[in-house]
Order: sequence, then C-alpha cells, then structure tokens
Amino acid sequence: MQRIPFYRPSVGQDEIDEVVATLKGGWLTTGPKTKQFESEFGAYIRQRHSVAVNSCTAALHLALEAIGVQRDEGVLVPTMTFAATAEVVRYFGARPVLVDCRQDDFNLDVADAERRIAVEHAAGRRVVAIMPVHYGGQIGDVDGVRRLATRHGLKVIEDAAHCCPAYCWDDGMASAEGLGIDNSSVGATARVGTGRTDSFAPPPAESGDGVRPGGWRSVGADADISCYSFYANKTITTGEGGMACTNHDAYADRMRIMSLHGISRDAWKRFTAEGSWYYEIIAPGFKYNLTDIASAIGIHQVRKADRLHRMRMALAAQYQARLADLEEILLPTARPDRVHSWHLFPIRLRPEKARIERVELIAELQRRGIGTSVHWLPLHMHPYYRETYGYKPEDYPIAAGLYPGLVTLPLYPDMGEDAVDRVCSNLKELVGGG
Repeated sequence: MQRIPFYRPSVGQDEIDEVVATLKGGWLTTGPKTKQFESEFGAYIRQRHSVAVNSCTAALHLALEAIGVQRDEGVLVPTMTFAATAEVVRYFGARPVLVDCRQDDFNLDVADAERRIAVEHAAGRRVVAIMPVHYGGQIGDVDGVRRLATRHGLKVIEDAAHCCPAYCWDDGMASAEGLGIDNSSVGATARVGTGRTDSFAPPPAESGDGVRPGGWRSVGADADISCYSFYANKTITTGEGGMACTNHDAYADRMRIMSLHGISRDAWKRFTAEGSWYYEIIAPGFKYNLTDIASAIGIHQVRKADRLHRMRMALAAQYQARLADLEEILLPTARPDRVHSWHLFPIRLRPEKARIERVELIAELQRRGIGTSVHWLPLHMHPYYRETYGYKPEDYPIAAGLYPGLVTLPLYPDMGEDAVDRVCSNLKELVGGG
C-alpha cells in the first residue's frame, strides 16, 4: 500500500520550467527572479516592501535587528512555537519572555503576556517587542496584540510562517453571515469573497495596507514586520526560503542591506551591466539572500497560493466530517472571524477516552504507512530553556497541558480524498476501537 507522508510539496511543471530557464539563463544567485518574487509576494500579502531571504529564521533575525533589539532587552515569544522564534532573540543576547497560549486555538494569550510584562518591569527589565505566532495557519489575537503593544510601546513582529493566505476580521467580533463567507464545510472556516461554497476568492484590496473591503485584513497588516516561511512543508515553498514584509520604508531598507553582508543597496547589481564594481560596507551584515533558483519556484507557488489553499480547505473539511463523531479526540477549531490557512491539522487525544497513548498511536500509524508529526513541545520544556531560565512545565499550564495529546495529521494539497479516508479509518480503529 502506498505510503501517505506527513507532507509532500505541490510542485508542478511551471516551477520546473522556470527553474530550468533560470539555470540556462546563467544567473543563479540573487537577481531578477528574486526581485520578481519579492514584488509578486508583496502584492499578494498586501505589503509595500518584501525582502526575500533564505529562511523564515533569517527573516525574524533581520526584523529584530531592524527594530534595534539590544542585549538584555525582553521580547515576548509564545512558548507554543518552533525553536526559531525564540532563538533569534538569543542571537542578540536579548531575553525571550515566554508567554502561555490560549486553549482554543493555541495562539499567544495576550492576558498572560500582560502578566509577563508586569513581572519583567517589576524586576527592572525592559520589554521592547512581541512576536506572535499564528499557530497552524489561523491568525491569533492581533487586535489584542496591537492594543498591548500600544500600551507598552512594543514593536510587533509576526511569525507568519504558517500563513499564506490568511485573513482576519477587523474587530474580531464579526459573524460569517452577510460577509460572503461560507463556514459550513470546515467547522468555522471562513471563505471570503463571492459567498460560493466551491471556491475561495479573496476580495480585491482597497488599499496597499493589508485592509480589504468589508473589514478583512490580510495576515501581517497589523505588524511592524511580518515574516513568512517557504520551507518544503509550508503552504507555498521554495525548498528553503523566507520573506520579511513591512510597510515601513526604513525597516525594509535596513533588512535589505543587512541580508547581504551590509553592502549598500542593490548589491547584486554589481555584476550586471547596469551595476558598478564599487560598493561600500555600511554595517556588519549577514549572508541571508535567496537565490534566483529558489525564487523561480516561488514565483509560481505564490501564483498558485489560492488554488492550493482551496485544496487544503477541502481536505480539512473532509477530516472534520469524517472525524466529527470520534469522541476520543478533539478537532482543531476555526473562528468565524478568520480565514484559516490550514497549514496544519492538529488533533488532541483525550486520555480519559482514547484506548491508545500518543507514542503508540504515532508508531502504529507509521507502521501502517501514515506519517504524522507533533507541533510542538513547548519551548519552556526544552532543556536549553529549562536550564537557562529555570522554567518548569507548570509555569505555562495551558501549553504544558495541551502538549501530551497533540498529534498533527498529514495535510497537503495533492493528498487526495482517498488518503484522508485512509487516515481517518486507521485513526478510528486505533483510537476508538472501531
């Protein structure tokens, strides 16, 4: 029986042809293809500036450097995230101030962030920024984050590695009715635009600031800088890669310069007919540039982003329908004021009902040719953060309580309905005995 991997990228002939053309064209590193990819991705996300880099980690690092984070300053980071979100804070000798998550969507809890700021201030420590992560592809409490940031003078850097596309309603209170949204197919997953149930079509933007008609905002609209991942298992891919997006000219200029050794602007052009051999180093920068080979893939991936999203939404809807009656697990929820990217489909085992433990479940699914993953062991439970900051699991009770039951099921655009049915049948048999 054919194996169902945890993820398989959806790369087609368009990407292959573009890469071949790039190879034949003779310009392989950062160049015109990368500039084109930046332009098309920025237009899609509705941000004025996009800086292509070789990973989302690089984008996050450049974002912190651009806002001027200094040694010993605090940056609020959710404990429920991947290593990169906090490790880039440590690159500066700064302090990641970990924050618990919300029970319903696993996103950063703004109320807990407020408490953590109070503790830091009481200890005489500054907090200068907050880095919310949109878990699994559903935008978190960006309105709450922005209010918190305004009260405390924080910069906002969104880790949007899971989001492309993703949207939120402007006040966080709207219902789906009357907004051209159909939520019936994936719990409360929003479909924006025409109101049709067979397709997803984001409405046209009315301005370049991420705001869409009817109050819908694209991911990143509320951030000083938003950062995206194009790793192989993300919603769109370049194999490895990332993007830092902003509407702030100064941040964009700084990140662009620092992404390539601190060389003065448009350094890549020095090897072209329109460039100059002369350049100046204006800061000790990094080697974070994205190649034209990778960008050749990205150009077509961003053009397919809506279609790939429709395919993920349909598969998520199938999961929801097939597993709705399985009382041994809890399914992911999508809010009616959000358009979910469905990068991940995480379920939670209910230990009081499930007839199998998580370790056994993952191993047995693997034996049956079904790949899974876990997102994530909370940061405060990793050895580095335990030993460096003295964290205990109970310091972040929501994240620590969620972790033991988390299992992420395979979800990728080319997966197909038969594969989803196979995953669900095996899951029901193992978890519920039927």
